[in-house]
Amino acid sequence: MHYVRDRETARDLLQDGFIKVFTKVGTYTGQGSFEGWICRIFVTTALEYLRAKDAIKQSVSLEDYPEAGEDLQGNVLDKLSADELLECIGKLPRGYRTVFNLFAIEGYTHQEIADMLGISVVTSRTQFMRARNLLQKSVQSLLEQEDARGK
Repeated sequence: MHYVRDRETARDLLQDGFIKVFTKVGTYTGQGSFEGWICRIFVTTALEYLRAKDAIKQSVSLEDYPEAGEDLQGNVLDKLSADELLECIGKLPRGYRTVFNLFAIEGYTHQEIADMLGISVVTSRTQFMRARNLLQKSVQSLLEQEDARGK
């Protein structure tokens, strides 16, 4: 669900990932953690799907990026549940969400993301900055809605 919004597609990708794990388990060399090896298979499966759907735009230029929005005040994590935060991330456009997940959640570098997605490092950084900006606006809007309801 980190990479696609549709639950059925996420289930299909999960199944595809498990099939790859079971068919390729003999290729695991023991270098690195087994968990990391499995994680890489699932991330790659999701990225292959997104690439096939042309979900990752490669024509983003750093010069097109507007100045970053205002920083959120207060500790957002104290005010939002994990589900609310994941919902905000899920609303990001596919390409932005993909780069955001790979960088902020999975911990890949922009160079690694660029290599995986076949994009430039500048595009990866730009999409991450745009994703972060949109996420900040989405979270701010959600917080304002909750404040208006008296939470």
